[in-house]
Formats: sequence, structure tokens, C-alpha cells
Amino acid sequence: MTADSAPRTETEWLTIPQVAEILGESLGRVHRLIDENQLVASRRDGAWKIPALFLKEDRPLSSLRGTVIVLHDAGFSDDEAIDWLLTAEDTIGLAPIEALRAGRKSEVRRVARTLA
Repeated sequence: MTADSAPRTETEWLTIPQVAEILGESLGRVHRLIDENQLVASRRDGAWKIPALFLKEDRPLSSLRGTVIVLHDAGFSDDEAIDWLLTAEDTIGLAPIEALRAGRKSEVRRVARTLA
């Protein structure tokens, strides 16, 4: 199955103000979280948005930052990183974001390192 035909995990897309409200943080703080790779945003429907799956228990998913850094090191843009995280990965057996949420960060990062 190619990446284009692989099933994608459905997620709600949150605007930056929505994320700020969920986190109880300022807009500036959310922008810093994006700058620090603790969250990743993409322009969708004209606004910067973040997949809701990147949050867990009203906090940024703790394993996301290191994984995004590995993907950036492999040459992925933010949009490409988001797409990879949300698309089923044969070697993992599900979408990487689902594996991260299940505590399988080592496995996800191992696969991500092979993408360079």
C-alpha cells in the first residue's frame, strides 16, 4: 500500500486559539510550543491548525516533540510530518500518532529514522 492510498487517522483540527483555550495558555505560549516542536501546525482552510490527536489530557503529547525532531532531521516539512504521523504505517501496523498515544515512541522513532 502506498502512502497515498494508506488509510489516514481521522482527527479534529483545532485552531491555535482553540488549543490555547484547551491548554489554558496564551496564544504566545502556543506559538512557542510550535516553535519548540512540542506541537506542529499546518495551514488548513486558511488558518493554522493542529490535529487534536497531538494533545492528550489537555497537554501536548509528550512523545511528539522528539518524533517531530527526528522527522525534521529526515528532511520532512511540518506538513509532511503531520501527514506521516496521521497515515497508517505498515511497519508499525497503525498510524504513528496512534502508536505514540499508546506509548510506543521508541518504535515510531526507529521507523522515522529510516525515512531519511
